[in-house]
Amino acid sequence: MGLKKKIGCLHAHYSNIDYIESAFSAYDLELSHYVDPGLLYRLKNAQVSEAEKKVKDQIEWIAESGVDAILITCTNYIALLNRQHEVDIPIIKIDEPYFEALCKTEQPQTILFTNPDTVSGTMNRLQQYAKHHQKTLDIEVMVIENTFDLIMSGKNEEYQNAVYHYVKQLDSNRSLSVAQLSMVAAAQQVEQETSQTIINPLNTLVTSMIQQL
Repeated sequence: MGLKKKIGCLHAHYSNIDYIESAFSAYDLELSHYVDPGLLYRLKNAQVSEAEKKVKDQIEWIAESGVDAILITCTNYIALLNRQHEVDIPIIKIDEPYFEALCKTEQPQTILFTNPDTVSGTMNRLQQYAKHHQKTLDIEVMVIENTFDLIMSGKNEEYQNAVYHYVKQLDSNRSLSVAQLSMVAAAQQVEQETSQTIINPLNTLVTSMIQQL
């Protein structure tokens, strides 16, 4: 990568910071984190135009801080990022390397979410990505009900336990993936105990981002 790179990271929730810091701890990167959970509430209340403007302003603000690239870790934020809003530095979207991994999977797949408000934006972008790359996907979506409020309330241990137990009892004949960063730790615990590979957006991001930098 050459000289130490500065990366501005835009998150929807503070819990994502630790995941990103841990994932890139072995690399010579300077990570700055920007968090705005309020955007999700704007989207819930159908204030899409306001949310689009907010994302545009945030991206420009981060770009002006002297970073070499911007990492966006929320699919809903990515969906709001109109091409005309893009800046002169790379914008790394966490879902694209994840989608690439899903499109390489030929067996039937199950994608897990805990935040129901993330499903539509993620799946729309996945279908667009698959169509662009001429891939056909056999995918079912499952939402782990009544869990996302736990992490939003700071009950991280309860959240991780709920995700872990749900994932562990699923049909191992299907390829499994978790769509949100907050689900990665629980998925990795199941992987260690069962030797089953569970695709997650963090593992796919690291390889892709280091290559881009």
